[in-house]
Amino acid sequence: MFDFLKPKPKEPIPLYECLVTDMHCHLLPGVDDGCRGCDDTIACLQDMHKVGFSKVICTPHYQYPRFPNEEKDILELYDLVKRDIRKMDIVHGIELVGVAGEYRIDSGFANRMDENKFLLVDGKYLLVELSLHQQAIGIEDYLFKLQMMNYEVILAHPERYPYFSSRSPHYSRLKDMGILFQANILSLSGFYGEQPRQKAFEMIEDGWVELLGTDTHNTVYTHALMESTHDKRIQKLMEKYGHKFLNSQLTKPEAPKKKF
Repeated sequence: MFDFLKPKPKEPIPLYECLVTDMHCHLLPGVDDGCRGCDDTIACLQDMHKVGFSKVICTPHYQYPRFPNEEKDILELYDLVKRDIRKMDIVHGIELVGVAGEYRIDSGFANRMDENKFLLVDGKYLLVELSLHQQAIGIEDYLFKLQMMNYEVILAHPERYPYFSSRSPHYSRLKDMGILFQANILSLSGFYGEQPRQKAFEMIEDGWVELLGTDTHNTVYTHALMESTHDKRIQKLMEKYGHKFLNSQLTKPEAPKKKF
């Protein structure tokens, strides 16, 4: 009743158009805590296009034992979802251009390194994450070993790890090693709380962040993403730094897929 008195939500603006590609999201249905079905995937893609994205690289979780995904299965699902979306012809202006993984450095990670079957962002970058709750031991050793295996490593959402400050000596060492940092856009809007928000702004302004990602899991995330386009502080940040992020370079044709 009296819904006409409620202010209408503002239409999103294509604030993130300069990024071109979202390189961190969980749109493959049913494999982790992201989209539940293909309808969710389609809804998220449509919302992401409204804020400016035209290309998407899916990065499902690889986390032991919670998400024991296998690369072969993920590749098959990606091909199936991409084919079905194309067949339905209801998503326009944005497309799936690749599939990689977000690999948790956990108790099962050493085995993954031995198997060496990683799916890479743009066929080049290995996206890794840490525990959001407890600092793991030996992270720098793992990352160094990955570099020795000729991987270019991206650390996902460093602003979200509560045990490290935005100017942590640990992060400084990682930057000295050549580790790339990817911040979540929704961290900038306060979606995860005030501490990640302030850390994300500080790290970007300090020049420590090379990539931005939506980390979209479902339409709750994309609705927040659309709202974020009206945040004045984010608008100013995108105006100043948007062209510096590497996202727009992740637009090459899909790299040949490994056979597992």
